[in-house]
Amino acid sequence: MALSNNNLGNYWTNSGPYDEIYYYVEHNVDTVRESLALMISGYPVPVKIREYAAVSQNLETKEEIFSAMVVYGFLSYENGTVSIPNRELMEKFSDMLQREPSLGYVYRLAKESQRMLQATLEGRTEIMEEILQRAHNTETPLLSYNHEVELTAVVNLVYLAARDNYRVEREDRAGIGYVDFIFYPETDRNADGIILELKVDHTPEEAIQQIREKQYALRFRERLGEKRRYTGRVLGVGIGYDKSRKTHRCKVEVLEE
Repeated sequence: MALSNNNLGNYWTNSGPYDEIYYYVEHNVDTVRESLALMISGYPVPVKIREYAAVSQNLETKEEIFSAMVVYGFLSYENGTVSIPNRELMEKFSDMLQREPSLGYVYRLAKESQRMLQATLEGRTEIMEEILQRAHNTETPLLSYNHEVELTAVVNLVYLAARDNYRVEREDRAGIGYVDFIFYPETDRNADGIILELKVDHTPEEAIQQIREKQYALRFRERLGEKRRYTGRVLGVGIGYDKSRKTHRCKVEVLEE
């Protein structure tokens, strides 16, 4: 049907098993929401797989829920960890985080993501800092939140809506290093591209300096010396988190017009 109607989409994820699995996620939310947030940020999560769980009438633990997801094909399992295997499923999990209030603060962060993206494009750092500060202060989210892994996961959640119009790559090769996040405009080549660098116990100014020194903006060109393949601005975004003060600071600069 997809080929004959020339209408490609994510069809199989809308079938029965997804609804059944989400039922158990919803009723065991405290044990799985942090792990889902980390996986959506691209980090594998350690778990002991139990293959019998897929036919169980009662999925009660995180291990049983994730085991069933592996058997049904919603997660992949390798070297003792589970992860989201492809973009199709990443979109499905992202949608779930933005529409299911039962996921608590993870849902609330995802719902703020459209406002966070708009504030970034407008350079309104006070709004960006307010959203990130609330992310830290509300319900003590995501593990210890004192390492870049946790900070990366939170930042990924507050920019979740960007996936609708951008191809978001994490730890992408750019210039002479690897940048934390790059947002490539996908639906509108005239939209602004975003290069985002995170720093724990460093200033956002230092993050912007790294973006410039390592020439991350070259990633928006086809080849060195050629014209940019995107016609919008390239924005450099630095986010710094102070562990002792538990505060966030943000800076946005235009790298290229």
